[in-house]
Amino acid sequence: HVQLVESGGGSVQAGGSLRLSCAASRSTYIRSCMGWFRQAPGEEREGVAAIHSGGTMYADSLKGRFTISQDNAEDIVYLQMNSLKPDDTAMYYCARGPSAYCSNDSWRKSALFLYWGQGTQVTVS
Repeated sequence: HVQLVESGGGSVQAGGSLRLSCAASRSTYIRSCMGWFRQAPGEEREGVAAIHSGGTMYADSLKGRFTISQDNAEDIVYLQMNSLKPDDTAMYYCARGPSAYCSNDSWRKSALFLYWGQGTQVTVS
């Protein structure tokens, strides 16, 4: 059973930066697609970014501001968020799915991912 634990959320002023971390209980890099999602109140959960051995994917609207990366030795996935806006306010979740999800647009579909963290709140004012 894979456990994912997010951290790094908080409150920040517009224009600021945060780095979110997702620590996995088991090695996730090989054969996994690791995704970051976010959900604002009253909104659907949306894909933010994803990473696998073959590369990274981003929501078009976030390219250039958000960067996903992975520390293979520590089994941690990061989401660096820069130039934050109030619209970025949401609960942020990491999730794990099969590597194939990262080979197509499946990574954007939260319903396909089985393993989730508890989330970390990001508030931008």
